[in-house]
Order: sequence, then structure tokens, then C-alpha cells
Amino acid sequence: MTTMSRTIVIEPVTRVEGHARITIHLDASGAVDEARFHVTEFRGFETFCEGRHFQEMPALTSRICGICPVSHMIASADAGDRILAVRVPETAMRLRRIVNLAQIVQSHALSYFYLSSPDLVLGYDSDPAQRHLLGVAAAHPELARHGIRLRQFGQQVIEWIAGKRIHPSWAVAGGVMTALTSETRDRILAALPAVRDLALETLRGFKRTLDQRAAEARTFGSFPSLFLGMVTGDGTIEHYGGRLRIVDSEGRRVADQLEGAACKALLAESVHPWSYLKSPYYAPLGPVDGMYRVGPLARLNVAERCGTPLADAELTEFRQLGRGAVLSSFHYHYARLIEILYGLERMEELLADEQALAGDVLSRASRNQAHGVGVSEAPRGTLFHDYTVDADGVLTHVDLIIATGQNNLAMNRAITQIARQYVSNQTLTEGLLNRVEAGIRAFDPCLSCSTHAAGTMPLYLQLVDAHGTVLQTLARTSG
Repeated sequence: MTTMSRTIVIEPVTRVEGHARITIHLDASGAVDEARFHVTEFRGFETFCEGRHFQEMPALTSRICGICPVSHMIASADAGDRILAVRVPETAMRLRRIVNLAQIVQSHALSYFYLSSPDLVLGYDSDPAQRHLLGVAAAHPELARHGIRLRQFGQQVIEWIAGKRIHPSWAVAGGVMTALTSETRDRILAALPAVRDLALETLRGFKRTLDQRAAEARTFGSFPSLFLGMVTGDGTIEHYGGRLRIVDSEGRRVADQLEGAACKALLAESVHPWSYLKSPYYAPLGPVDGMYRVGPLARLNVAERCGTPLADAELTEFRQLGRGAVLSSFHYHYARLIEILYGLERMEELLADEQALAGDVLSRASRNQAHGVGVSEAPRGTLFHDYTVDADGVLTHVDLIIATGQNNLAMNRAITQIARQYVSNQTLTEGLLNRVEAGIRAFDPCLSCSTHAAGTMPLYLQLVDAHGTVLQTLARTSG
């Protein structure tokens, strides 16, 4: 009797932003050999930006994604600042930070409540027809309301300050287009205490389930890696305007206080024929040892403190999960909730200072440098915008290194670990395969950003033998 190797295909992956599939490769004995995360859509955003003026880029690149447009706008403006070689007014920097934090809050709320809570609350094996936000609302209406309100608040802050909650064109090279009014400042400050209480309540509820999640934490992408994120000069977490730090799995600093251009120079990218998503790594250590993670888990691992009282207390508890860095990708969920709380606290601090109301928000200049690298911490992790321009400021080269791409090697490692734990050719169920998908959802990938693709994601699962014969299919048309 001849035993054939098989491949399980999950296509597309559900409850993530964009189009992708997962293939799980089984060896001749039916054990998982490896799993691959394939990004199957391509937009080529970088190429069609070439030939445009760099001053257009904040408005153009905010169109890359409807979920995290602010981070692209701000990273693009940051690159433009460097091409102008100007000092951006302090008030403009403060306002950019506030709007970026508002986006962190709304995007993390989307990821945790809308995309991941159906698994966490209803269970990985629950009926797919009910495993969505409406199912969570029916079973736990208060939790669903918290998610809706937190996301709404973040979007409102973006709209009130930047003019539009989706695709704003407010940040520009040199600063921002409009100052903050006292009426808008007071409106945000008045709303903050209530949403902060919602964030705290959600965080407490999640922590009560941690003991029940021990198996998931051990198997949902728990492995040594590097971590990359932004900090201030004294090691406090920062999401815009800081310097970059890399630490290893023990929490030891590998590189520190790097400018965006210097950090990007230390990164290399590998390309796989089975995905449009590139795989960046820390070049001095190579593609295996140089694998790194970005995003909320990484930011909490690289920072020494949050710098706000409630978030610092939560960070102290979070650190008890590991002796060095917290390694399990399952704890991206935990880290997101801490960052929501931090974002609300930090917004309040930034708004309470009268400097937020100053009218000087834009420095003007013409092109002074041929190259600029801008950086912001997007919800999913560190975002680089790298522009080269000619003498007229027209872009000759654009390179965008997106957080989802930087997590690509880790996502492939995570789903391989999960598949080896839960999947075999003897037991192929929708619930087990959903756990593999959940490993991707923990990273909250944004594939529109990273391949430069839009849309919702139905699911097709296929078991295929070595000759390409489909042996079993599971299908779900929406998710």
C-alpha cells in the first residue's frame, strides 16, 4: 500500500482584511510538514506613485487602506518632512500623535471585538453561521457594545481633528493643515473617561480567561524571535516621533535608538514564489535568526514602560507571562487591549496641555533633500515610507515596508506550529482548521496595505493528494 502526501488548502482566510489562503502540507504519514500563508492579491501601489510629487503622497497613501489610513498619511508626511529638511512645529507633532493614537484605538477595537472575539467568546468549534460579531452581540451584548463604542470613539476623534475618519488628507509634509479648536479639544476630553472605563472593563474580562487560554498561548505562535518597535529616548513606548529598538527573545537590546533610515538599512527582504507578500528580516542575522515581529506585542516587549498610570500597571502584569519577552503570538490580543487603554490615557495627556491649541502647525519649505524615510507605528506594527525624488520633488522610487509583511515569517511559523498541534489527515474538521486561521487573525494582518487587496474573505478548505486530486472539500462563502 502506497501512502501519498497531502495538502490542506484554506482559501481564502476569513476575518482578516484582504485576500489570502493557507496551505497545510502533510507528509506521507499524515503528520504536518509545514504550513504556508499565501497572499494572493497584488495592487502595486508603490509603482503607480512614481512620477507623482512627494507632497501628494500623504493624501494618496491614505487610500492604501480604509482601516489604517492615518498611519500611512503620517508616515508619508514624515518622509516628506525629511525631504523638506524642516523642523515640524511641536503642536503639529502633538496633533499627529493624537490622531495616530485614535487610529490605534479604533483599529485594535475592530481586531479584538469584530474579528477575534467570535473565537474567544463563542469558541473555535462553534457554528460558523453564528461565529461573528452578531453572534457575540446575541450571547454577550455588553461586550459587543463596548467594541462598537470604542471603535466609534477612535473614528470620531480622527474625524473631529483631521476632517475625515477614512482617507483624511490633513497631515502634510511640514506639519498639518488645520489647528485644533478648543471646542473640539473639550469634546474629546469630555468623552474620554467613559471610553477608558470600557477599555478597563474589557481588559479585566480578558484577563479572567487567561488560565483557560493556556493551551492556546503555548501553541498559537509561541517561539523565540526578535521584536521591533518605537520608543522614546528613555525607553517609553511611542507610536510616532520616537526611535526604533530591536530586542531578542530574552529582552536584550540588539539595536537601539535608530532613525528610520538607519533601521530600514538593517532590514532585508526574501521573496517566495507562492506569495505576493515579501518577508523582511534583520539582515545581520539572516532570514532564520533574523525573523522579527512588530505590532502591539512587539511594542510592549521593546518598551520599558508605557508612561501612563493605568497602562503601566497592566504592563507589569503582562510581563509576568514571560521571563524575557512575551513570546506567544496569542498574546497580541492581550497587548492590543493594553494599547487601547494606553492610547486613551495618552490622548488625554496630550490634549490637556495648552500647547495642543497653538496655531503654528505648518513649516513651509521646498525640496532640500533627495531622499526621506518616514516611520510611524501603525496598529499592526512599524510602518516605513521610503521616498526618493528628483530635483523637482517628483518621486523616482517608492518603497513601503508594511507591518504585515514584517510579520510574514512569524505568521508562517505560527500556523505551522498550530497545524502540527491540531491538524492531521485523520481529523479534518472546520473547527480545527479555524484554529489555524485564528493564528493569522492574532497578527491582525492588513493585506491591502502589504501587497499594495481589498475585500471580504470567504473560506474554501481542500485536502489534496500529491497528484492534485481533491480528496475532501469544506466550503464557507463568507466570514
